[in-house]
Amino acid sequence: MPLIWCSISGHGYGHAAQVVPVLNALGRLVPDLHAILRTTVPAGFFEPRLDIPWQLNVGQQDVGCIQDGPLKIDVSRTWAAHAVLHRDWQQKIETEAALIRSAGPACVLSDISHLGIAAGAATGIPTIGLCSLSWDLVLEPFADPAQREQATILRQIREAYAKADCFLRVAPALAVTAFRSVHEIGPIAEPAVPQPAALRKAIGAGQSERVVLVGFGGIALRAFPVEHMEAMDGFRFVVDGAVPNGLTRVLSLASLGMTFKAVMASVDMILTKPGYGTIVEAVALGIPVVYVRRYNFPDEPPLVDHLHRYGRGAELPLADFLQGRWNAAIELAFARPVSSTPPPLSGAQDAAHILKEYV
Repeated sequence: MPLIWCSISGHGYGHAAQVVPVLNALGRLVPDLHAILRTTVPAGFFEPRLDIPWQLNVGQQDVGCIQDGPLKIDVSRTWAAHAVLHRDWQQKIETEAALIRSAGPACVLSDISHLGIAAGAATGIPTIGLCSLSWDLVLEPFADPAQREQATILRQIREAYAKADCFLRVAPALAVTAFRSVHEIGPIAEPAVPQPAALRKAIGAGQSERVVLVGFGGIALRAFPVEHMEAMDGFRFVVDGAVPNGLTRVLSLASLGMTFKAVMASVDMILTKPGYGTIVEAVALGIPVVYVRRYNFPDEPPLVDHLHRYGRGAELPLADFLQGRWNAAIELAFARPVSSTPPPLSGAQDAAHILKEYV
């Protein structure tokens, strides 16, 4: 039975969302493939998405960033959490390596845990990184030169990444530098089949009304300007989050009986932050995006560039978002033409053909 060990970051769901299509594609190439998912991402994320047999092995694989909602990094708490993870670092690597050895996988795939890569390399089992970013590049802008511990953490992350057999850089991506061998692969996404008629019926949208999904990814936004949204004629809003009772134009996604991906594929527009899965799927589906930038997430620029190069998008400043001043950005995004044909969503197949040689 071919077995692959997957070390998956629990920072939101974006890393798991990259791994799942790769495993599904690999399963079509490798009969009877099984996966062990070493992560803190809950089983409920994988159950409707992952087609091959899998087992969840719960364990923290990295920190990523500690966030105060989806739009702000808490820098001090982020470094404090990394300090805890890196305490007794060599012992943590050895403990993780022992778990991998006991499972006996053919290879280790990490998105993009440096602990998982260091542990996989320590076993001598082929170890491959997969992602559109690396944590050293995410953390580096927040490093205080006076804090030696932060420099040590960055060094340990880079040393771990350098031990990978190769890195599969998922487009659009940061210019990752810590890995010895890099393979460029296409974008990874599995958009749902659009069901606009079903969605419009479920929310009671009129023929001339535009349907907008407001969602900020796996780390929930706690407040929306619902009074302003309710007053916007010509729109219906589906919110990925809690919605007060008594509204007619604003509905909670959870009340619809449709998945996030199905709703995203069926709306007229998405209002979001620039996150990998949402941007890549929206571009592939031809859905315009209004985005609220964070400006302190290094992976934002390649995603925003991808959106404007291949899709339709407009920035909404955070102050305007919070005050409900959305109309100008929405109309701008709708009016923008698509300038280029987006690249094919080949990343999962690209990665699977590379991984097939290891399993």
